[in-house]
Amino acid sequence: MAAFSHITHITVKVPATTANLGPGFDCIGAALKLYNEFEFTTLDVNGLMIQVSGMEAEKVQTDESNLLYQAFMKLYQHIEQTAPSVKIRIKLGVPLSRGLGSSATAIVGGLVAANELAGSPLSELEVMKLAIAMEGHPDNVVPALLGGCRLAATSNNCWEISDIPWHRYIVAVVAIPDFELSTSQARKVLPAEISRDDAIFNISHFGLLLRGLATNREEWLKAALQDRLHQPYRQALIPGYDAVNTAAINAGAYGMVISGAGPTLLALVDTSKAKLVETAMKNAWLQTGITSTVRIVDLDMQGTTTF
Repeated sequence: MAAFSHITHITVKVPATTANLGPGFDCIGAALKLYNEFEFTTLDVNGLMIQVSGMEAEKVQTDESNLLYQAFMKLYQHIEQTAPSVKIRIKLGVPLSRGLGSSATAIVGGLVAANELAGSPLSELEVMKLAIAMEGHPDNVVPALLGGCRLAATSNNCWEISDIPWHRYIVAVVAIPDFELSTSQARKVLPAEISRDDAIFNISHFGLLLRGLATNREEWLKAALQDRLHQPYRQALIPGYDAVNTAAINAGAYGMVISGAGPTLLALVDTSKAKLVETAMKNAWLQTGITSTVRIVDLDMQGTTTF
C-alpha cells in the first residue's frame, strides 16, 4: 500500500537529453541544460486541465492522450491507487520531435510528479524502470531522471546504470533545425541486421568514446564519434547534414553526431572552440536554406528536480 500524502502541488523540472553520441546506439545518453517544467495541482472536482506555454505549445495534446498525463496515470496504475484529478501547466523549453528527448521529459515528469503526490511509494530505481518500460529504451529517460552522462545495460532482467565521466572542458553545440523528424520514421530506415565487421567497428569506437569523454583527448574523440549502426542510414533524412558536418569539423569540433533520432545535430568540442563551431554550424545550414537554432549547451548533472 502506498504512503498517504498531503501534497497537493508539485513542479517537476526535467532536462533535455541527447542519446547515442555516435556509436552508443540505444544505450548511452547525456542530460543537457535545456528544460521542460511541469506543474501539477490536484483538483477537488473531477476532470483534467492542461495548459501549455512556450514554443510549439499548439502542438501539444491537452486531453487524456497527452504523454505527460499518460505517465502520471501509469504510476498510479502501478501502485494500484486511484489518481487524483489534476490541473497541469506545461512550460516548454525542449523542442518537440528534434532528437532532444522531449518525450522522455514527459514520461519522467509524469512519473516523478505522480510518485511525489502519492507520497513517494516508489524508489528512484523503480521510477526509472517504469520510465524505461514506457519509452522502450533507456538512453533518454535515464539521464533525464538522473542527470549527467549515463550508460544502461541489462543484467538478469534488471538494469545496471553507470555514470560516464565527462571532462569539464567538453561542451556540446546543438544545431536544432526548423523541421521535425519523428523517431518512428528515423527507425524505419535502419537495417534489421548488421555485419560482424560493423558490430566490431561500433564496439571499438564506443570504448574509445568512453575514454575520450573522460580525458578530452582530441585524437580519440575524433575517431570515436564514428558509427555504422544508425547514422549512415539516417543522414539522408536530414537535409544539409554533410555541409553542417564539414563546417563543424573545420571550425574545430572533434566530430558531429545525430542527436537521438535527429534531426538535431550535435558537435562535441573543447570549450575554447565552441563559439567558432556554433557560428559555423548555423551558417552552414543557412547556406542550404535551412534556419536553425544553434546553442552551446553544458551537461546537466542534477537530472530531474522537484519544487
